[in-house]
Amino acid sequence: MIINTELEQKGNLFPGKIISFSQNVDKLNFTTDNGVILQLTILRGSVIRFRYATDTNFEKDFSYAISETGARGYSMLKVEENEKAYIITTSKISIHISKVNIHVTIYDKDDNVVCKDDWGFHWEQSHQYGGNIVKMSKSAPQGECYYGLGDKPMHLNLKGKRVENWATDQYAFGKDQDPLYKSVPFYIGMHEERAYGIFFDNTFKTFFDFCHERRNVTSFWAQGGEMNYYFFYGPDMQEVITRYTDLTGKPELPPLWALGYHQCKWSYYPESKVKEITNKFRELQIPCDAIYLDIDYMEGFRCFTWNKEYFPDPKRMVSELLEKGFKTIVIIDPGIKIDNDYFVYKEAINNDYFCKRADGPYMRGKVWPGECFFPDFTNPEVREWWAGLFKEIIGEVGVKGVWNDMNEPAVMEVPGKTFPNDVRHDYDGNHCSHRKAHNIYGTQMARATYEGVKRFAYPKRPFIITRSAYSGAQRYTSSWTGDNVATWEHLWIANIQAQRMSMSGMSFTGSDIGGFAEHPTGELYARWIQLGVFHPFCRTHSSGDHGNQEPWTFGEEIVEVTRKYVQLRYQLLPYLYTMFWEYAEFGIPMLKSLVLFDQKDPQTHYRTDEFVFGNQILVCPIQEPNAKGRRMYIPRGNWYNYWTGNYVKGGMEQWVDADLDTIPLFIKEGAIIPKYPIQQYVGEKKIEELKLEAYYCLGNKEVSKVYEDAHDGYDYAKGRFSLRSFSFTGKENEIIIQQHKDGSYITEYETMQIKLIGLPFKIHEIEIDNVVVSLESIKFDSENNIIIVPKDFTELHIVSA
Repeated sequence: MIINTELEQKGNLFPGKIISFSQNVDKLNFTTDNGVILQLTILRGSVIRFRYATDTNFEKDFSYAISETGARGYSMLKVEENEKAYIITTSKISIHISKVNIHVTIYDKDDNVVCKDDWGFHWEQSHQYGGNIVKMSKSAPQGECYYGLGDKPMHLNLKGKRVENWATDQYAFGKDQDPLYKSVPFYIGMHEERAYGIFFDNTFKTFFDFCHERRNVTSFWAQGGEMNYYFFYGPDMQEVITRYTDLTGKPELPPLWALGYHQCKWSYYPESKVKEITNKFRELQIPCDAIYLDIDYMEGFRCFTWNKEYFPDPKRMVSELLEKGFKTIVIIDPGIKIDNDYFVYKEAINNDYFCKRADGPYMRGKVWPGECFFPDFTNPEVREWWAGLFKEIIGEVGVKGVWNDMNEPAVMEVPGKTFPNDVRHDYDGNHCSHRKAHNIYGTQMARATYEGVKRFAYPKRPFIITRSAYSGAQRYTSSWTGDNVATWEHLWIANIQAQRMSMSGMSFTGSDIGGFAEHPTGELYARWIQLGVFHPFCRTHSSGDHGNQEPWTFGEEIVEVTRKYVQLRYQLLPYLYTMFWEYAEFGIPMLKSLVLFDQKDPQTHYRTDEFVFGNQILVCPIQEPNAKGRRMYIPRGNWYNYWTGNYVKGGMEQWVDADLDTIPLFIKEGAIIPKYPIQQYVGEKKIEELKLEAYYCLGNKEVSKVYEDAHDGYDYAKGRFSLRSFSFTGKENEIIIQQHKDGSYITEYETMQIKLIGLPFKIHEIEIDNVVVSLESIKFDSENNIIIVPKDFTELHIVSA
């Protein structure tokens, strides 16, 4: 992008003055004397769409990113005009449109500037491709911070960075390398505790500059398409993210087993090796719910086939694995081998389903099977065909999930690692080149895969994972961060990427634990598993070229560390499932960077390491070798050290001890953390009692929730769920725990075990629903402050002697 004070001389064009205004309900159109149209659409009082046309003509309005189920409507809309500007007022913000140049300034209700155009919208005609390079620049006040943009492996705060969105296969990528696998053109700006978001819904190659070229300017631009962006006002960061996620879509709940631990390698084969690995997990009592089959399970890497030498009876094997609690996940790539004897190839050729070059021939590229053609997943007919291909592998063999890889799309042995720009796509009837379709190709493949797996897994829920994604992919799939490396630096990167993806509306994300490329030391693997169990998606994955990466390959000490933390994850499954329910229902990020947790504390704005898992568990990974502890920032408020029970005041840095078997964990005071018994896999044991760990607080109420349902299937959508809300109120000599329950699902347990932590007094009397009960009748353990209570109590009142 050319940034210069003499922009007009560098080929940049600017809007003229406004000569007409019109309104059609929620759409406001401003037309300039040189043919530019600015169209505002008021979606909600705090969500505004801005579209710009340069030839008094908008393109056909179509987006893969926008969800049809997002909230729409507003309570107030007023348009006024004065000598200098049009003023649009909603219940949340006011928008001033300058009559001279259609520059936009957005104010909050207290007349604070939230976001302001610098040069605003401008454009440059693309002599190479035709059409326009569309650009936007906005003022960046001193101290403004920037977050989001998907999987960028760099400091959480993007101030001073310039980044690019072009989905790219980046094997063994490094810190600050860009671009990577995903294109999520959504960022959050925050200044003086007020946050806003901008989603630039343009699938061409896009760029974002956060005060890199000009100190007080943030800009974004695309190499084609429209200047089409959505503005979200907070002022809380979490509100910005939930509104963005509502617009681009929320996921459905996964099966609970998908939140367990997964084991993967390139590659586990033959069947005897798969059984050896799964049996070892059960022998060592390390919980595990999923085993993955990489490309070697196929016949010559042909998708939807099985290598009968390695896997002579896949249905039997998958069934036998399931009997031991292992769900089988298989990889499916987009490249279809050119082979006249291959049924998938023949069907696609006969129906003309492959991508073509501009002058006619099919797009040919080399990937794992050799020479391949590639389905055009932007064609709805192709997506429907692709979905149907899962009938055998899901519906008959019994595979439980599908892993989409190489879908940037990746092509080997070519300079750009992908399709040429002249490849043509259907784009759901909006025919275009690969320049426009590239960034959404992976998402549309994941969408087609999701539709197929959902169809043939029904009445169970589908599980999909993808490497490449565009905004909105969270509606269909989970993701992982790609081919990382077994280094300490990459442990830091994994921590950043998971936090950033949650900020970007894609919470169901994790990294390859231990690193995909190269081989970790036992210490590095232990520290990575400690981090990975607190990521929404939890999977060890490695390249077979660099040795084995199962927990037992590192020795007994690492086995014990792995067992301890994977068991902890399984204990926390009801907490994690509740986090996911809040994400699926409200778009609330599952991981919260400290700045997202407390944006009003300036100490959090540049923190990268610590994060809050859900709403109440503070996690700070150890990211250096030979560490016996670390300095970390405890956010404001009061916390309990999970391991010692010590009470800690926040708002300051402090040293925390952390030997190899310890990751610093803190629980927010007043929190009530639910736990299940340790299981080797989801469903192994009947949940006979829900454990609740209640952390004493003085004064303020803290609300905790526990969401439960059948853990699979769709009965929850019919109201068959259980949502328990607990409030904790503490005084110096008494506490009150209140419960409110929604939903018609009846849990299999009848009692709850409440363990009170940090209680400053000795318990003398207990009331349950206003009835004093004898301590013996409720199995009261006075030494450990453990109380067994009926599951549907309304109020628990505990007083001191």
